[in-house]
Amino acid sequence: MDKKLLSCLLIILSPCLFLNFVNAQEKKSGPVDTKIKMNLSLRNVVDLAIVQSSSVKYVQNTNVNYHWRWKNFKKTFLPNLVISGTLPSYNQSTVPVTQPDGSIEFKEVSNLMTSANLSLNQSIPLTGTYIYASTSASRVQDYYKKQTNFSGNPISFGFYQPIFAYNWMKWSKKTEPMIYNETQKSFIQSIEAIAYTATARFFNYLRIQTDFKLAESALKNSNDNLRIAQTKRKLGQISENDFSRIELSVLNAQKALNSAGMQLKNSDFELKSYIGLDQNQEIELQIPLNITLFDIDSKKALEEAKANRPEPLNFERRLINADRDLTAAKRATGLAATLSGSYGLSNSGETMSEIYGDPKKSQVLQLTVSVPILDWGRAASSVKMAESQRDLAQFDVLKAREDFDRSVIVQVEQFGLLKDQLKTALEADRVAENGYKIALKRFQNGEISITDLNIALSEREGAKRDYIGSLSTYWLAYYNLRILTLYDFETDQKIKYQNPMLSSEMGD
Repeated sequence: MDKKLLSCLLIILSPCLFLNFVNAQEKKSGPVDTKIKMNLSLRNVVDLAIVQSSSVKYVQNTNVNYHWRWKNFKKTFLPNLVISGTLPSYNQSTVPVTQPDGSIEFKEVSNLMTSANLSLNQSIPLTGTYIYASTSASRVQDYYKKQTNFSGNPISFGFYQPIFAYNWMKWSKKTEPMIYNETQKSFIQSIEAIAYTATARFFNYLRIQTDFKLAESALKNSNDNLRIAQTKRKLGQISENDFSRIELSVLNAQKALNSAGMQLKNSDFELKSYIGLDQNQEIELQIPLNITLFDIDSKKALEEAKANRPEPLNFERRLINADRDLTAAKRATGLAATLSGSYGLSNSGETMSEIYGDPKKSQVLQLTVSVPILDWGRAASSVKMAESQRDLAQFDVLKAREDFDRSVIVQVEQFGLLKDQLKTALEADRVAENGYKIALKRFQNGEISITDLNIALSEREGAKRDYIGSLSTYWLAYYNLRILTLYDFETDQKIKYQNPMLSSEMGD
């Protein structure tokens, strides 16, 4: 098998093998022994962060909230069956009653009324119409007259139609699907942002871990140099000044090791907290040396960004909302009318059965009109303000689109430049490491001074830090490019994640 292909397979499968190993160990012997040092690659850290971190739980719960908002919206325009009633309403009081001659007499009343209504309602978003079908009945028992009466509508159909009015249902039908699609893309973007943060914490830990190992190596070499210097001092082969400088190098190395150890503890706590790992678990990070350097076409990156990111949908929705607000302002300032009507059967009687025995037709048709006469220019100013806000929204969206395109293209160009920088840093690290080994041997043989050795040590540490910094810059740029495009250029496919909290809802 080709070595490159084998390396790619190992990189792809390493997180799965790692997680399977952990799960297998937990099943066989309970939790993994935290005293055993766990070697973690960059891919392992990223996978742990997007599987079990507290950040991913928050993202998943936010996604669940928007999922149920979408489900609720879809059910808003479905028919609904409602039963309502008054059970009961008792009234005993003195009320004014107008007599045939126009005079008013106060009469005592004492009655008990019960009623029930069953209705099937449906809205039509395209026209903003409400229609219904209902049946109702009521019973009134008069305690003074010692009689009981019934009335009701066996069946009734009706509608309610605003005319020249703002139809919120039609606009929500446009924007709510866009909001839902935005949230799905934002969910993936948020997961990628977690991967980016995990990468940043990984390299922060790796940098400090490298400093700690360099400090350990420097202290060991300084102690070796001190033992050699002590022997030379006894033989009179070294000056007191050089011997004192070697002693000082040991103290400085010990101080650097103590400082690196404190920083390593803090970074260790932060990384484990973020990826959800036990604080007692000992870990060691592996330098990500297996890097596939590849070229990215800026045109393709921009196309994927526009197709996958939530921002383009948001830009479009902002323009729709601006048009919606302008329409609402215009419809609220002119003629307003409402047409309503109903057709059905109604009856009354002394028994419940008489309601349904020979019901009479019941018809209602009503048009209500409202025309503003004088509003001191308030309506016109509302429309002008809405027009101004729409123009401002169009300008903001245009600028946001330009910034969006530019950010993607700039990131692709910067990513392309990082490859050469990484190769140069790797070569410099190799040269500095070899140079330090040669300088250390020459110093121990008495060929160079402690000053020359310290210069070689400083160059070695600087080159190592530069290399780790270049690795960090490369991988952060890579994950930032994934955030900007929501596209995996290594596997040449769109990035997808499934919310485990909604796995049972996927088929709904």
